[in-house]
Amino acid sequence: MTEYIIKFLTAAAPLELLIIFVSKIIEVTVGTLRMIVISKGYRREGTILSFIEIVLWTFVASRVILGIAAAPVKGIVYCIAYSIGVYLGSVIEGYIAMGRILIQAIVSRENSAALTDSLRLQGYAVTTMTAQGRDSEKTVLMIFANRKGREGIIDKIHELDHSAMIITNDVSTLYGGTITAARKIMK
Repeated sequence: MTEYIIKFLTAAAPLELLIIFVSKIIEVTVGTLRMIVISKGYRREGTILSFIEIVLWTFVASRVILGIAAAPVKGIVYCIAYSIGVYLGSVIEGYIAMGRILIQAIVSRENSAALTDSLRLQGYAVTTMTAQGRDSEKTVLMIFANRKGREGIIDKIHELDHSAMIITNDVSTLYGGTITAARKIMK
């Protein structure tokens, strides 16, 4: 049994396994980013990423498929790298934070004016609505912003109203309204 395991693990050269591993991670990371950017409406960037992804896939997959009978460990390395690539792609996309969001904050009526003024001074588009909570009157703030700056907005809301309820949603399209040049959403 031990001989079989050793033969299984050493059927392919370590350098070849490393090349498959790294290439597949890069390919799947690019593919994950491609799917995310296309779903956010960035077609040109998604098309470029798809070209890179398919070039890598062609060479990596052919390398694995041609040698899988003699070295099944290539398939295992390929699968592990695939999983790591999906994870890395989502981490990178989170760091890049492409796209825009709608932040809805339900805040106390007393804190709403100061919070609205503060956010507008920072260049954010804020729309307010009067609402009725379970126990008191509330104000709903609707803030359109880039995903990249969302944590700062959420921190500001919590700083001025620690009991605020905050909901964020991705926005795929936005027409009209007022967004200052400083906060213009690039696409």
